[in-house]
Amino acid sequence: MSHVSSHSPHGQSPLRTVQVLGGGSAVSSAHVRSLTSGLVARGVRVTVCAPHETDGVHDFTGVGARHVHVPRSSDPASVAILRNVCADADLVHAHGLHAGFRATLALGGRRTPLVVTWHTRPYAEGARAHLLRLLERRVAKAAAVVLGTSSELVDRARRRGARDARLAAVSVPALRRNGDDDTDRHRSKTRAELGATDRPLLMAAGSLDRHRGYDTLLDAAREWRGLDPEPLVVIVGEGPQWSAFQRRIEDEELPVRLVGRRDDIGELVAAADLALLPGGPEARSVLAQEALHARVPLVAAAAGSVPELVGDAAVLVPFGDAGAFAEAVLRLLKDPALQDELRDRGTRQAATWPTEDETVAQVLSVYDELTDLRPLM
Repeated sequence: MSHVSSHSPHGQSPLRTVQVLGGGSAVSSAHVRSLTSGLVARGVRVTVCAPHETDGVHDFTGVGARHVHVPRSSDPASVAILRNVCADADLVHAHGLHAGFRATLALGGRRTPLVVTWHTRPYAEGARAHLLRLLERRVAKAAAVVLGTSSELVDRARRRGARDARLAAVSVPALRRNGDDDTDRHRSKTRAELGATDRPLLMAAGSLDRHRGYDTLLDAAREWRGLDPEPLVVIVGEGPQWSAFQRRIEDEELPVRLVGRRDDIGELVAAADLALLPGGPEARSVLAQEALHARVPLVAAAAGSVPELVGDAAVLVPFGDAGAFAEAVLRLLKDPALQDELRDRGTRQAATWPTEDETVAQVLSVYDELTDLRPLM
């Protein structure tokens, strides 16, 4: 007979859940790992459906889940794998729009409750925008509950026909360090590796696409050429605009480095003098959260849900305004007192964000509601 730990809220028979990952973004993958760890600790059985490489980076099996390789595709073979995995699940939880669509196809009208978390606001233009609306509508209507990671996404899900859309608690674990000496040593090593031992280091991160505001950031970087010392902008990420951005950096001799994909974004942000967020579709920017956790001042475009996330703990400028962005960075670099004030505000703001435990508790309460399980007495 299966056994559930005494602190589990789930009665004698363990709740069987399937977590479906879509595009494998760092945000949703880190969230699923944290969520899986908490669910397993509370006696829930978790199967994570994601590509092999995602499990390789995030190690879902290492926190007690079963992992099933499912390619990032909605083709019949992938949907069939997912359908088999979901056959004996009590509840399916998909993370992201495309994962929600695949889960909808796999469940095919079964009565198994489907929860979908929307982490980001997708962009599309022309005919693709129409397809995106249809996809969102299909997923929103199929889900018993849509969890949006920002108020904007909750409203969007409701407009698309969601029966029940709620604001989700989503935590990004704070960077953990061993002590001040170790932190300083690590910081110096990281700055030396990036080529910023004797100049300000400005850090940005995210997919290199047209919606992240990087053109604005490169425009702003023109204003920093020739300063003494000249700030170095490091952009972490990969994407379709890599070649175009690299050409601009070389042609205009901009003080900017593209370093590709990195799995140590927390350490990179902690080593920076300032973090930069010129825009983007992420509802809960990992960069913004890492910056505030690490007490690194943040300059950000007031776009999407960023103001809601950071409150008064960042310098906010209009989206797409390169002049305002450049000026805000220079002002902050010249004003150590303002930097200190932002560090303290950042610590206070980060303390208002949900913890990993609170995130797991909220999700479990949704699961309980949908599966109508009685708590263990």
